[in-house]
Amino acid sequence: MVFASCLHSSYLSNTFLPILRHRSALSSSTSHLHRFCSPSRFFYSANRLRLPLMQVQVQAKRGFSFKEEVIASPADLSFEAPLKIVEYPDPILRAKNKLIGTFDDNLKKLVDEMFDVMYKTDGIGLSAPQVGINVQLMVFNPVGERGEGEEIVLVNPRVNKYSKKIVLFNEGCLSFPGIYADVERPESVKIDARDITGARFMINLSGLPARVFQHEFDHLQGTLFFDRMTEEVLDSIHANLQDLERKYEDRTGFPSPERIETRKRRKVAAGFGKS
Repeated sequence: MVFASCLHSSYLSNTFLPILRHRSALSSSTSHLHRFCSPSRFFYSANRLRLPLMQVQVQAKRGFSFKEEVIASPADLSFEAPLKIVEYPDPILRAKNKLIGTFDDNLKKLVDEMFDVMYKTDGIGLSAPQVGINVQLMVFNPVGERGEGEEIVLVNPRVNKYSKKIVLFNEGCLSFPGIYADVERPESVKIDARDITGARFMINLSGLPARVFQHEFDHLQGTLFFDRMTEEVLDSIHANLQDLERKYEDRTGFPSPERIETRKRRKVAAGFGKS
């Protein structure tokens, strides 16, 4: 796993450190960066998100319009603890994820449970469909340690702008245990979202936080990280994906809903790496 070469000291000091308000030194934080190789490892929570002004600009707004998009019902947001990670090729990972329109105690409990499973599985980010709940919600903490760094919660996120500069990084995903491969993504993004209380805000992310966000945002669109890999990179994990497909069939007794062997190139949104 090639991770150390992907993150240089200047990259960390200018981008990553402002978020790590609970970390006393760079040396104590770098040991956690290797786990990012699983972008599915990203999380959030409220206090939980009070990102420094030097890193982002936040504007609280109300009256966000959902237009004609489908809003999640109470049933869509129901869950049982403890949450479990959904693995490829479960069709839940490809299903449409509904917008959240109710910001209540149940949502806060769901966020808490998502952080809990994220930390227990050694992740730094997580999306709701990865725990079987098809709604527009993600959480992440680039440090990946409970009580350290900053927990971030994004509800109904949307991308407003992304950088033209593309960066290659070795990613992994909690829904693809043990699989790591190179993925290209923009270095920075500007997003619009709601927080755990329903307040709307805009935020600029760059470096590792931007990478984590983009990986999790893809999950909310039904896009998986191997959809963004080059054919050459995809070939390197071909056997691993087939193993997960066989594991799914053995566990459920049903044919795999998708097979890497017969896969057609999926069309993914422009701006988040080559497809």
